[in-house]
Amino acid sequence: MNAVVDRMRGLRYRAARVSALPLLVRGGIFLAVLAGFLLAYPAEALAPRALLALTVAAVLPAVGPRRIWPTFTALVTVAGWLLAALGFDRPPALWRLLAVATLLYLAHTLCALAALLPYDGLIDPDLVLRWLTRAGGVVLASAVLGIVLAWLGGVGGSGGTQAATVAGLLVAVGLSALLGWLLRRR
Repeated sequence: MNAVVDRMRGLRYRAARVSALPLLVRGGIFLAVLAGFLLAYPAEALAPRALLALTVAAVLPAVGPRRIWPTFTALVTVAGWLLAALGFDRPPALWRLLAVATLLYLAHTLCALAALLPYDGLIDPDLVLRWLTRAGGVVLASAVLGIVLAWLGGVGGSGGTQAATVAGLLVAVGLSALLGWLLRRR
């Protein structure tokens, strides 16, 4: 019984020391993941039980950003996108694709930031602002590149789609190999 009481005291002590900025970052994680879920899943699949399950799943990366939960929620978001496209025949709209990709990246980068921030630290708000500014730059560049590539994909007709698919696959494999090499080099 003493162990339970000691744990409760420790939990209460840690909760009293939580500062506002790390808590806001974790709230941003929750909102980004939940918004990604709502955009990815079709409205027909969002029954009250499913919505409750998705809300609980959105809390997980906010609570444990260093664990597997960010990856889990990203996979759940992609599964929702695939369910909407394949199961409910929802045509993939470019704005929805860009919004889901933006929210996935934002949740990922906020989880990386939250993993570094101590709960009870006094954090300079400029740190979070610079972090979000860099993330916004990445999102903007990716959106512009995605729109240009989507436009170029529609220009060539259907004859070059197989070549574009193979080229995209080779670029993805090359980037994965480069990232693996850079990781081993450390």
